[in-house]
Amino acid sequence: MTDSQQPVFSIEKVYVKDASIETPNSPQVFLEPAQPQVEVQLQNGAQRLNDALFEVVVTVTVTAKAGERTLFLVEAAQAGIFRIQYVPEADLEPILGVGCPNILFPYAREVVADLIGRAGFPAIHLQPVNFEAMYAARLEAEAQKQGPRIEIAH
Repeated sequence: MTDSQQPVFSIEKVYVKDASIETPNSPQVFLEPAQPQVEVQLQNGAQRLNDALFEVVVTVTVTAKAGERTLFLVEAAQAGIFRIQYVPEADLEPILGVGCPNILFPYAREVVADLIGRAGFPAIHLQPVNFEAMYAARLEAEAQKQGPRIEIAH
């Protein structure tokens, strides 16, 4: 490898790709306070934009319910464009599935907490996420199905 082919990893852009909040039962939910049950779902994916650029998106969905009544539903898709060059293909999947989501998740946490607060509810601060464990679990599940390891859209 020459000096010009040293591995390159840089953050080109971090941005909110999509954000939404629904409070379908307001204003009644504010008049009858209840202890919510909170469910958090997390997804991440990557797509190749060109030879060196990749978009990675971490999507967080938080649903709070009191019984059958939905208090709020928040979804935030935090994205980033990353320059990744001269990295072996075998190392690309862990970078896109672990490294990039670790960079994006704190931004997603902030967006979710802000949206919940703006909707009039006490902020919910999401716990840190172990993307390495998620990646390993996904690899294990896919190995059992004999499917592809990670999808990178071209």
